[in-house]
Amino acid sequence: MKNRNVVGIRTERRKLGPVSNTIALVILACILGLLYLTLVTKTNAYGYQINSLQSQQSALVQQNNNLQIVSARLQAATRIQGSTVAKSLVAVTPSATVKN
Repeated sequence: MKNRNVVGIRTERRKLGPVSNTIALVILACILGLLYLTLVTKTNAYGYQINSLQSQQSALVQQNNNLQIVSARLQAATRIQGSTVAKSLVAVTPSATVKN
């Protein structure tokens, strides 16, 4: 018996039964469901933040437009007051008052 092992080693494997396999699959499905719900919740939270920031942005854009209009009016008023044509105008007093 040259080059032969005299002692054989037996390895016993435990096999899972059908009930254990079913329980393992249910637990795995629950874990995957929880991971999915976590991801969806995070996405919704980011969606709410994005909506809030977009509404703030639109309000600020509207405010900026209003301020630009007011600035243009004020600049026009100072230009009119400083023009030579406006300085040459004569103030008129009303000659009569209309009463109802």
